[in-house]
Amino acid sequence: MCVAIPAKVVKIYEGESLVDFGKIKKKVNTFFIEDIQVGDYVLVHAGCAVEKISKEDALDTIEVFKMISDEF
Repeated sequence: MCVAIPAKVVKIYEGESLVDFGKIKKKVNTFFIEDIQVGDYVLVHAGCAVEKISKEDALDTIEVFKMISDEF
């Protein structure tokens, strides 16, 4: 099983995008994501965006991660 983290696209470069994980911004490979735009949410695994997801799904997943981290 692998874990992908939702992130918001804040800037686009050729084949890469700067994404916002909340407290961290990082360039990730977005070469395989079609029609990526600033404001889109993507799932990131091992430095690569693996798919676009809805804002609602991203925010729901971020909330689950927050709940899990509060328990540790």
